[in-house]
Amino acid sequence: MSRNQEKKRCGWVSDEALYLQYHDKEWGVPVTDDRELFEMLILEGAQAGLSWIVVLRKRENYRQAFAGFDPHKIAKFTEDDVERLMRDTGLVRNRLKINSVVTNAKAWLEIMESGEGSFRDLVWSVVENKTLVNSWADLSQVPASTPESEKLSKLLKKNGFRFVGPTICYAFMQACGMVNDHTVDCFCYEKHAPRI
Repeated sequence: MSRNQEKKRCGWVSDEALYLQYHDKEWGVPVTDDRELFEMLILEGAQAGLSWIVVLRKRENYRQAFAGFDPHKIAKFTEDDVERLMRDTGLVRNRLKINSVVTNAKAWLEIMESGEGSFRDLVWSVVENKTLVNSWADLSQVPASTPESEKLSKLLKKNGFRFVGPTICYAFMQACGMVNDHTVDCFCYEKHAPRI
């Protein structure tokens, strides 16, 4: 029996240990830390057009290449840094995606320094600060985007972020527990459901 069959999981999870760990321990767990939210937004942007497992396998490389996802450090990256990153085989070497990390770090800093709230306050506002719980019986029912992800996309773009279309934003929302999209037969569905 494979590990994925020991417990019932969402249909997108493979038997790869990294994927199992991510699904079971991270995906759908509410994230409220500003820096962790920034990291997930960057990784979801890097994933655009690719399989999530590709980015998940490169996650540690991203953490090293992008200074532990410290927006203060990333915002100071120069064109020379971008060229260095373009040669890094541990990253998705797409110039627009790499440049967007620097742009997004600067946008994140502006929000954090504005005195009008944190990055967490901004992104969680689209779900009124509580996890939206869906009841999908099958993976085919899960949408690629929602009105909330469209709202988040517009909000982030308005604040200067890049690679934040509605589909990327919805993947971000799923990953960060702003929405519980574990299928109802997945053992994590109840585990990650908000307690009232």
